[in-house]
Amino acid sequence: MTAPTGRRTAAQETGQSAEEKAARFLEDQGLAIVDRNYRTRFGEIDLIARDGGTLVFVEVRSRARRDFGDAADSVTETKRRRIESAARLYLSNFGREPPCRFDVITLDGGAPAWLRAAFDAGPG
Repeated sequence: MTAPTGRRTAAQETGQSAEEKAARFLEDQGLAIVDRNYRTRFGEIDLIARDGGTLVFVEVRSRARRDFGDAADSVTETKRRRIESAARLYLSNFGREPPCRFDVITLDGGAPAWLRAAFDAGPG
């Protein structure tokens, strides 16, 4: 959602900055970013990357304050289901589904933390 003037809100700017930091971090680790902000009616995937032959769906979470837990705590079951649904739609474009994994990059005010295989897709 953009502000009425067409400008981004502070939260959108923060989110965009966090996603950019996460993308650079993953590229430094040898992953190739293949898509950003993949949106469907089911949900959004912040980053999609390749790690060798594995397709990686990445959720980026940032928290300036820890009043309500750290960034990793904000990836709820509902959020995971939305990411999984969006990933299934993304994968429907492939003839043969590649190996996949769901990672989370957190930015809790410091360096990115990479939670590889943070969760598994449930039955589809």
